[in-house]
Amino acid sequence: MKIQRLLLSEIQKSILPGKVLVLYGPRQVGKTTLAKDLMDSVSLRTRFVNADELIYREALASQDLKTLDEVLGDAELLIIDEAQRVPEIGLNLKILIDNHPDTAFLATGSASFDLANKISEPLTGRKLTFTLYPLSYPEIRGAMGALEARAHLERWLVWGGYPAILTTDDPVLRERLLGELVGAYLYRDMLELEGVRRPEKIVDLLRLLAFQIGQEVSLSELGTGLSLNRETVDRYLDLLEKVFVIFRVGGFSRNLRKEVTKNPRYYFYDNSVRNSLIQNLNPLAVRNDIGQLWENFLMVERRKANQLAGRSVNAYFWRTYDQKEIDYIEEHGGQLHAFEFKWQQAEMRKSVRQAFLNAYPDARLETITRANFEQFTG
Repeated sequence: MKIQRLLLSEIQKSILPGKVLVLYGPRQVGKTTLAKDLMDSVSLRTRFVNADELIYREALASQDLKTLDEVLGDAELLIIDEAQRVPEIGLNLKILIDNHPDTAFLATGSASFDLANKISEPLTGRKLTFTLYPLSYPEIRGAMGALEARAHLERWLVWGGYPAILTTDDPVLRERLLGELVGAYLYRDMLELEGVRRPEKIVDLLRLLAFQIGQEVSLSELGTGLSLNRETVDRYLDLLEKVFVIFRVGGFSRNLRKEVTKNPRYYFYDNSVRNSLIQNLNPLAVRNDIGQLWENFLMVERRKANQLAGRSVNAYFWRTYDQKEIDYIEEHGGQLHAFEFKWQQAEMRKSVRQAFLNAYPDARLETITRANFEQFTG
């Protein structure tokens, strides 16, 4: 089953001479497939090179214009897959742009911090950045139809949106593919990072986070549980964000005496990774963590929707010291929009609603349930 990626049209519109489009994203979300779909959809002379191949990696790292020109050929759009493999890729792309201002470029990479460090400074003002996430609910709905996508909602909550896993009907094969994916994430990527000497601690750290979806996370408590100092925990969390395993959301406050803001919350970019880590791929009927799965799913889906809509938002949770809380706050254009996530049809508690509106009377509040989540996710 071919699933159309909604990001494709945004990238098509953004191809400009003298600009580099940088496509980040986790492993196995389909960056290479998207890049090849782009080749087939534009009327430009296009060349695709894979920096995993030594011949291209060395040529692209050469800083020699003649060698770089040989890679480019007569292409009007050069696509460099796995660009993080190329030493000083940003500087080499700058050389190409300076000498071929009418050419456009696309560079893909899975480890955002690696590619960003090599590409950002040399290409200041010359790049546009996109993130390709696992498949979004609107993409699934577009491929399957609204009725079928909604009927299988519980499957997406457990098995997530990685293309190979989502399109596999055999549950045994799905679990095997997921195990390979998580292994690539947590061992291959993390072992390649300088200074990570104990990757097993990374797995233990993520398992602790997996059980704390929707809760504030204390780095000191994590460190105590893992026998690591706070600084090491903080560094590991930062690395895990940069390789697209987790992301953090901070607390919102304009009244520090009442509102809790010290510790962040963490979410996984895909429910399947979280479920694999805790070895629970059971259906929802026999689980006690449906609320956490629903919250994680909606947080990630909203992130995808905001990118596609071009909405730049500040994202928070809200909680007070007397235990009133709202799952998700967006600040956009000077407006606050608060969302409470409920798997079962239910209204936000009146005491919570009143407390929040007393503090922020111009804010909008909404409860997201199975009945109305499709609008929230785009």
